[in-house]
Amino acid sequence: MAPWWARSLRARVTLIATAVAALVLIPVGIGGVTVSRSLVAASVFADTRNTAERIAYEMRGGTLPMGAAIPVTDPTVDLIQVVGPDGRFLAASDGARNLPPLSDVRPTSEDQVVSTTNCLPTECVYLSAVKVTMSADSPIVYAGRSTPSVLDTRALETIVFSEIALLVALAAWATWLVTGRALRPVATLRAELDAVHAGDLSHRVAQPPGDDEVAQLARSVNSTLARLERSAEQQRQFASDASHELRTPIAGLRAQLESAQLYPEETDVRALVEGALRDTDRLEAIITDLLLLARIGSRVDVARERIDLAGLVRQELAVRNDKVPVRAELAEGVAVEGVRVQLARVLTNLLDNAQRHAESRVLVTVTLEGGETAVLAVENDGVEISAEDRDRIFERFTRLDAARSRDTGGTGLGLAIARDVAMAHRGQICVEDCEGGARFVLRLPAV
Repeated sequence: MAPWWARSLRARVTLIATAVAALVLIPVGIGGVTVSRSLVAASVFADTRNTAERIAYEMRGGTLPMGAAIPVTDPTVDLIQVVGPDGRFLAASDGARNLPPLSDVRPTSEDQVVSTTNCLPTECVYLSAVKVTMSADSPIVYAGRSTPSVLDTRALETIVFSEIALLVALAAWATWLVTGRALRPVATLRAELDAVHAGDLSHRVAQPPGDDEVAQLARSVNSTLARLERSAEQQRQFASDASHELRTPIAGLRAQLESAQLYPEETDVRALVEGALRDTDRLEAIITDLLLLARIGSRVDVARERIDLAGLVRQELAVRNDKVPVRAELAEGVAVEGVRVQLARVLTNLLDNAQRHAESRVLVTVTLEGGETAVLAVENDGVEISAEDRDRIFERFTRLDAARSRDTGGTGLGLAIARDVAMAHRGQICVEDCEGGARFVLRLPAV
């Protein structure tokens, strides 16, 4: 079993943030301590060098008598010794009078000032050595001070790394809180998804405000649920439609066959066969349309291509033999991306519908609307469609009056197929106002 931190995104993010904070702050702390020590040491050596050069200057000017106690002007640099070439003390400050020589370092003519450290039996000192004159037997002035506590102890390191540990802990705590707050919508989304079951796909997860990754995830989840719901509804609708619409032709076919079986001598075989074939043709047409409806939008039809709508209309009109003449007004260069066989089926269904209800004319137009929308319209001069029926007409097996019988009105699925194909192509189909007739308009994104 994986450790607890590997099972929790929140814990992993916190560990990563803590590690990054430590990797950044620890080198910064080490560098800070090193630089601070160097700056303090440089400041101490500057003080000792200034004091040593001052004493050497006074000795060259004769203002500092030999054997006298050297006055201390800088309280921090209180250890001063003047040593002759034979190693004897020529002068010293009160603090250095009873100490052994501070150092045996002797400046050279090339390097007249030497700054160094030296540990005496009682303490370690930071000091500078300066020659009084340029001669080889010149006295040497040593000025120094005890090692500052910041350099003599680990107090600086302790303070810095305690602060680093506190900052790393604060970074971990803040990351844990922020990550928990950021992932709270994800936990809510997971709980809401757990509540969704196959029997009811209408439930949607709550979408948090904003446009961050969690909000985008919630929208994607809702979009997926909507597609699943639509797919499940299509399956239920398919089963319902098949059981309802297939019952009538099957019942008619069965009645004819049973009648022929009961009264074989009175049966007109030719009429029986013709009636059976008509019912069989209707069954085949209904099943074909139902299967097409179930397949629209699925990955079965993924071969999308660029389709010129004017060319598609010309191809369709060239193979038709309609009783009502069709006039075409086609704008060139209007193209969409889609499944050719499905869009051709939409055009066929719209033309078939127009031919069934037209009195004397059918008009097909292709235009480009707003530079972004391809518009295919089919209108006829038949009966107008009332406003309250313009949405209902696209439902399956819907007929607006009894005169549009099943025998002359097709399968009742043509406009439903057109609507589903339009939706699968990110478009829409609707009925628009048309004086003295009906106008069906398909709008698709142009390419």
